[in-house]
Amino acid sequence: METKNLCAQIPLELHAKVRAEQEKSGLALGAYITEVLTKFYEKGESKMNEPTRTLAFQIPDELFWRIKDHLARETERTGKKLSQKDFVLGLIEQALEESERAAGIEPAGSDTAEGEPETGDAAEAEPET
Repeated sequence: METKNLCAQIPLELHAKVRAEQEKSGLALGAYITEVLTKFYEKGESKMNEPTRTLAFQIPDELFWRIKDHLARETERTGKKLSQKDFVLGLIEQALEESERAAGIEPAGSDTAEGEPETGDAAEAEPET
């Protein structure tokens, strides 16, 4: 794969956060930045100006540690860190897609062209302020 250098000045505080996360990942800086940018642009995990909501809940301690053990095993197995957020979001999306298919509903985000509005009243769900 051909590569090209990308250089940019960023605030010191952000630089420190990036380097700390990069070190935790165990990846070289170039590989880590490639992964972050790929997630941001290609996988659609983060979209600028896309509204987000916080979903928080408590779980039993035993379940918490089972999840932590699973994440560690997956990181060891794949060589790529699996975050709690990615794990839980994946489970939620999987359950919703199965439920939507069972109800005869086209799962959100499947086979719709990028930028093409989805069917239904989703755009009217919350009034603009």
